[in-house]
Amino acid sequence: MDTQFARSQMVGQQVRAWDVFDQRVLAILAALPREQFVPARYRNLAFADTCLPLAHAQVMMTPKVEGRLLQSLDPRPDESVLEIGTGSGFMSACLARMAGELLSVDIFADFTETADKILSGLGIRNAHLETRDGVQLDWLAQRFDVIAVTGSLPAYDKRYAEHLQVGGRLFMIVGQSPVMEALLVTRVAENAWSRESLFETDLPALVNAAVPRRFHF
Repeated sequence: MDTQFARSQMVGQQVRAWDVFDQRVLAILAALPREQFVPARYRNLAFADTCLPLAHAQVMMTPKVEGRLLQSLDPRPDESVLEIGTGSGFMSACLARMAGELLSVDIFADFTETADKILSGLGIRNAHLETRDGVQLDWLAQRFDVIAVTGSLPAYDKRYAEHLQVGGRLFMIVGQSPVMEALLVTRVAENAWSRESLFETDLPALVNAAVPRRFHF
């Protein structure tokens, strides 16, 4: 496979076609070796318009969703980013290339360990990966300029937005399969947040995410 051509086609025909026009985002997706983050058995599908299976019933998001996430959050070189759900580490690499510093956490140690090796091999030094439960946030004290939740949540959880700096942005996917809503939440003041619906998608839930109670009549 001509990986450079396939990567260029991915960016031009999938990502740009889904209203991603931010040149920084397009340049990063065109430069980062996505194939290095894909499990070996699916490497021939590294640039396909599909979610790719990972261990533990998790997936890599499609390239177009990755592009929209990055464009919506727009991390800047002087900003801090928290990623909930390291997964393959590809989004970690993208976020780290755009931001000043990144903390990425995942409940599965094999994800954080593998991703850390790949990021180190690519010379990405501003990413710190930890094995933690991204649903239990009692360990988290600081605020961030950007938060990306890369697994879905059955219901909106305001705790993530409360860890934003004023002016900070949060990306999360909320709902239950087969239709979920991607949201961009911005902290506009100390006690005020705005919420924008971006698109519909479907993604596995974060491990240990609370499922809303159903009422029975």
